[in-house]
Amino acid sequence: MRIPARILAVTGLLTAAIVVFLWQSGWLAGLEQWAALRQREAQTMMAGALRGLRAGDPGASLSLMAICFGYGFLHAVGPGHGKVLIGGYGYGAKVPLGRLAGISVVASLAQALTAVLLVWGGLTLFDLSRDALTGLSEDHMADISAVMIGLVGIWLAWRGTRQLIRARHSPNHDHHHHHDHDHDTDCGCGHAHGPSIDQVTETRSLRDALALIAGIAIRPCTGAIFLLLLTWRMGFFGTGIAGAFAMGLGTATVTLLVACLSVWAREGSFALFSGAGAIGAMSRWLPGMMQLAAGLVVALVALSLLR
Repeated sequence: MRIPARILAVTGLLTAAIVVFLWQSGWLAGLEQWAALRQREAQTMMAGALRGLRAGDPGASLSLMAICFGYGFLHAVGPGHGKVLIGGYGYGAKVPLGRLAGISVVASLAQALTAVLLVWGGLTLFDLSRDALTGLSEDHMADISAVMIGLVGIWLAWRGTRQLIRARHSPNHDHHHHHDHDHDTDCGCGHAHGPSIDQVTETRSLRDALALIAGIAIRPCTGAIFLLLLTWRMGFFGTGIAGAFAMGLGTATVTLLVACLSVWAREGSFALFSGAGAIGAMSRWLPGMMQLAAGLVVALVALSLLR
């Protein structure tokens, strides 16, 4: 029996609502504690794989990459700013799933790159100690990341507010239909005298993507810093770089799931308020309300990170 598309879409909204409720109510604390314990065990396994690499074990390098990938996955399972940012943006903004998935992967790899540059620059240029590098990541860079995330949240909320204002002053008709004519400022001479809607959308998407990537990448993973410091001292820094990016790919698996769930929930919201009657009439308010709500949630999470 084929499941109607509307029911499937609304199921995504309900699934996302349940996940958010369990997270906020603390019912997922056991999962977070389990992930934290597994991360500590993974760090011990990393050290063992590095000892095997130094001893010439041929399978040690592959084992290290697998451990790093698993560590990145476990790190992302716990509470983190990346999931909130990707999930909030995916729900509030009408971004295609493929584009959001790409942003998720690039942001996770950029986070690994930040760790590499931090350790390499801190050791070679500034001669920083391990404690100084860890403190720089956990304190200062974490605060910068929280501020950037908060700014993205405020920007989403502002855009949602503008959408609500436009919806209030617009006629009550369906705004999701497609026109056969082009809205470029083309007078007929063959040259457009202003950007098209598609060009404006692409520009905004690129700007948003860069903001999301920067907000996530600015705070490197402590596990990656731990690995890079060990490999630097042991003379295997190239292997440490590869391991850091393996961690990034592990983290990306979780953020990809969050991206899929957020887009699924967004489509479920539209499906829930589609149709005729009073419920259908609310659909013109829905994009603004969703973006405003998502922006406020992201901003509040960023504020809690600063505290």
